[in-house]
Amino acid sequence: MNFVIFASNDEVFLRIGDKSVRLTHNQITNLEFDKGQRMFEDLEIIDSCLSDIDEGIMAAYKSLKQAEAIPTETILNGRGLMKNGHLTNAGMLLFGKNTFLHLPNSRIRFLRYDGKKSETGKRLNIIKEFDYEGPIPTLIEKITKDVKSQLREFQYLKEDGKFAVIPEYPEFAWFEGIVNALTHRDYSFKGDYVRISMYDDRLEIFSPGALPNVVTIESMRHTRYARNPRIARTLSEFGWVKELNEGVNRIYDEMQLSFLNDPKYSEPNKNSVLLVLENSVTSRHLRDTDRLDEYMGNLNFDILDRAETTVVAYLYNNETITVKETAELLGKSTGYSRILLRKLLEKKLVVWHGTTPKDPTQYYSLENIVPKS
Repeated sequence: MNFVIFASNDEVFLRIGDKSVRLTHNQITNLEFDKGQRMFEDLEIIDSCLSDIDEGIMAAYKSLKQAEAIPTETILNGRGLMKNGHLTNAGMLLFGKNTFLHLPNSRIRFLRYDGKKSETGKRLNIIKEFDYEGPIPTLIEKITKDVKSQLREFQYLKEDGKFAVIPEYPEFAWFEGIVNALTHRDYSFKGDYVRISMYDDRLEIFSPGALPNVVTIESMRHTRYARNPRIARTLSEFGWVKELNEGVNRIYDEMQLSFLNDPKYSEPNKNSVLLVLENSVTSRHLRDTDRLDEYMGNLNFDILDRAETTVVAYLYNNETITVKETAELLGKSTGYSRILLRKLLEKKLVVWHGTTPKDPTQYYSLENIVPKS
């Protein structure tokens, strides 16, 4: 069935198994939204008016469109964002200065966890928490800034002995995931909001509401669809939004180009969409050794030769090293490697762990970094 069919008495029944279930008014409305017969973004907010517009965002939009001379009301009416002197849901979400008062589920939350899962009570491991309210353009700008501030960068040693930097996740992948969540989420779904959760090994982007009726997890890379086409068009004019499948395809491409696992999409409880971006083993290690990141930032590499730099870089990612491992890493003898480690010890860059000089279990670690047991 492509449309919601009303009986002669205006009742609607949905076939579930071998039963016909009569739908409530809200269920009928949600079904119409799902099938595209009605658009939640087009509904009027009766107690809204032109004074609810955020003039700063509207001015930025007019500038982009070179439409500074056109009255705000004309633009809103022309874009279908205002009806009968009232903002629509889309108009409020895009340009409203008090969005949360009219659409409280339009907020977004960003949580940064210490570890690979969320804990509660005494083991609560939330180390950063951000809550955002406001029109979508403001949300995008704020969340982008804060996510960037929490991402790590991975330093690796190139063949020329110099360090290069790789981001924990490709920026397009996480940015597009967030923008897609804000653009294509089901705003008629009450009681939940967009959530971004950053763990040591992954970034999760949760969006309320199931995928639109014509889209599945399997088909989303090939299906062009926008649940909120007016919102999508306006954000596209801001330069943020692409077609749903175009953006998803590029997320896959960017993750692959960064040698990361493919993004994982799922529909938890069939009433939401979850995107998971996994980082690399190396990036995961960086989060597990946050103190080491600070150490490397303060290290003066000018005092090290190439072999010493290679050993420090190895310790940066592996925590401990033995004389034998040093010899294998450098392709040198154990005698050479033992002398090199002693030089690093004299420079107070590494710590020796052992009981006697002939201890078969002896090893080295970076100064001020306690190896994991």
